[in-house]
Amino acid sequence: MNYILFDESIVRTNLLPLTFMRPVADIRIGILTIREKWEKYLKVKTSTLTDNYLSHKYPIVKESENILINGSICPNDEIVKAIKSLKPNQTIIYEDTIIALHVMEEELDHIGDTANEGIEEIIINEAPLKINHTWEIFSKNGTAIFDDFKLLTKGRKSQKISATNRVFVEENIFIEKGAHVECAILNATAGPIYIGKNAEIMEGALIRGPFALCEGAEVKMGAKIYGPTTIGPYSRVGGEVNNSVLFSFSNKVHDGFLGHSVIAEWCNLGSGTNTSNLKNTYDPVRLWSYAKQTFINTHLQFCGLIMGDHSKSAIGTQFNTGTVVGVNANIFGAGFQRNFIPSFSWGGTSRNVNYNINKALDVAEVVFKSKHRVINTVEKELLTSVYNLTMKNKYL
Repeated sequence: MNYILFDESIVRTNLLPLTFMRPVADIRIGILTIREKWEKYLKVKTSTLTDNYLSHKYPIVKESENILINGSICPNDEIVKAIKSLKPNQTIIYEDTIIALHVMEEELDHIGDTANEGIEEIIINEAPLKINHTWEIFSKNGTAIFDDFKLLTKGRKSQKISATNRVFVEENIFIEKGAHVECAILNATAGPIYIGKNAEIMEGALIRGPFALCEGAEVKMGAKIYGPTTIGPYSRVGGEVNNSVLFSFSNKVHDGFLGHSVIAEWCNLGSGTNTSNLKNTYDPVRLWSYAKQTFINTHLQFCGLIMGDHSKSAIGTQFNTGTVVGVNANIFGAGFQRNFIPSFSWGGTSRNVNYNINKALDVAEVVFKSKHRVINTVEKELLTSVYNLTMKNKYL
């Protein structure tokens, strides 16, 4: 069967700026991205139905029969069993949300255009883990780490933990081949700790689960990390981190606090960058919504920074409670930054100008090289497409 992960349009907009550069299914929550979870459950590769400008990097694969799966929903045994039993003109529903539907190739170009007559609905009773808003990535990250830990470690044996470490609840700790952990404190009492292939936790680091350090990622010396936190592949962290998710290839190497936050790919937080995650009044945090074009209530007391791909902060940058930063912003200056910083902004508290796209592409090429990667034409075109979108409407 051919499986296609589709973007639910309102959810995709709600998840901006994190979905400017990727489909919803390629958001990381827990240890894996949503796509990686589905591919492990289904044991097949998936493709994507998403916005046209993303389709060059994430092309759709069509076959005579296809099952479309909502890319904002994480799989579980009940849903996967139902999906594998889907027949043409059947749809899996949870409350008002379409989870999956079986369609023929000729119907793919007309999804959403026709009435639901003749469609058989299969009702799921167990609420799936679903991401509707940016802040749910960190607020639901603990549940996702538990689920992914079971999925990845079932029937497998961890690499031996070095005797130089101080360990609590060793059975909740799993270390992949090639990982290095020395002279650290690993406390898995409150949740599992997963250390990916070729990852490293350096001396003096303090780790409390639930925690995931993905392939090739690093925790620097003396870092203090509170769960539920995920450090994505080839990202590096130091200082203090609490209940945050970093996607791939991003850096928060130096001292400074990052709490209740989501950092996308290819970002860098300069030395001494701090995020406030709690208002002095203890009121619920309001966060910029691209869908509503205004600040909306998260109903959370703790909410820090949501940062889009390729954005960077200078040394000593101070982010206020509930700040949203778009794609490829370069942020500097004394004092607290604005609570919403549009994509391709260059500046800080006193003044912002547009980040020249050619300069942005040059910097991206250098950053890729720093991680031993080469930026290709597709990636440059994608970044340029996001630039063109944001210049038409600076707030979107």
